[in-house]
Amino acid sequence: MSHARHILAAFSAAVLVTASASARAQEPAERGRALLKENCANCHAIDKLDTSPHRAAPPFRVIGESFDLDGFARKLRQGLASSHPDMPEFTFNDDDANAVVAYLRTIQQ
Repeated sequence: MSHARHILAAFSAAVLVTASASARAQEPAERGRALLKENCANCHAIDKLDTSPHRAAPPFRVIGESFDLDGFARKLRQGLASSHPDMPEFTFNDDDANAVVAYLRTIQQ
């Protein structure tokens, strides 16, 4: 193989590794958004600009103002409940709690 082909092969491999690492880095946030959409979007705004369907439900883009997001992950794992009668209690496993927080970090104002 010529020197130019070695360089091209090495460059191509580096691009594939970088793209793969980038996709893995995005995966938890994407899964976190999917979990919020499935479990929370009926009441809460889950994106940067949408409005909460339930007027009393705060949009998740400002949740960092009320909660330390690392602490919020812990709350999700322990079981998140609210004094609001319409909100059910949620408990997430470690991976899902971390994915939710990864997504929340992407939308905070």
